[in-house]
Amino acid sequence: MAKPAVLVLGATGRIGQLLQLCPPADLSPGLSAGPSAGLALRLQARRGAADRWAENGLGDWRVFDPLAEPAALARAADGAHAILCLAGPVPGRGAGRGAGDMADHIRLGEAAVRAAAGAGAGCRVLLASSAAVYGARSGLLAEETPLQPANAYGEAKAEMEARAAALAAELAVPACALRIGNIAGFDAALGGWQPGFTLDRFPDGSTPRRSYIGVQCLAQVLAALLMAPELPPVLNIAQPGTVEMGALLQAAGKPFALRPAPPAAIPEVALDVSRLQMLLAARLAAADAAAMAAEWAALEPDMVNE
Repeated sequence: MAKPAVLVLGATGRIGQLLQLCPPADLSPGLSAGPSAGLALRLQARRGAADRWAENGLGDWRVFDPLAEPAALARAADGAHAILCLAGPVPGRGAGRGAGDMADHIRLGEAAVRAAAGAGAGCRVLLASSAAVYGARSGLLAEETPLQPANAYGEAKAEMEARAAALAAELAVPACALRIGNIAGFDAALGGWQPGFTLDRFPDGSTPRRSYIGVQCLAQVLAALLMAPELPPVLNIAQPGTVEMGALLQAAGKPFALRPAPPAAIPEVALDVSRLQMLLAARLAAADAAAMAAEWAALEPDMVNE
């Protein structure tokens, strides 16, 4: 029996690379909602971006611009079980990332929904959103929490969620926005570390505590969600609990300095992942700095900076 096909838009980005290095077909089915996490990935990249991956003959690559080439997007999506939209500009990466660039998140989300509508009955869309839609807020943040994005990236993701959801309802496409928390290794602390790195220290001696997910755990969760029979419109993605950024750097053997936290700094931001837990066959392990640092150490040598 053929594996369900998933079109991955933005497959040369960090999460896209993760899915190639930890293929869904090779993942433990323990977190899957079905008997197998086996998926056939159709990997999308713009011209030139896929060369370093495709030159080894690895992966089913589809090379086109999803915004400029809607016909190519429709062909790549034809017959797909799902579209996973990871494409879009990342803050701080590349030049000229202004409001116009951030609006690509909105256009890409809508393009993914339109492609799913023409792909065949039942094709769903999973949109990579971000915990940035909640803004600089403390406390446990559930999916029902009102959104207050504090920067252009968060604003674009929030608008993408809203407009993609409206279009999905109009076209009868199942769609789910994944509000992904900090990914250990793709984050500003472990992923952004360099000599002289500094963290805020709060009066109790702690460093910022945030919701995190390990890279291998994220790959497993995405595989499970892609195979799940039904998804809610919005879903927080993280492991239960929080991790101190200082503990994560210590576990990875990365030295850092401390500075007094400014008054506006938020000690803890935590995502409520009870909805996610209910969708998985096995409960996620609690967030653990040592385990997440080890997952990243195993993957980092094979990651390519885009």
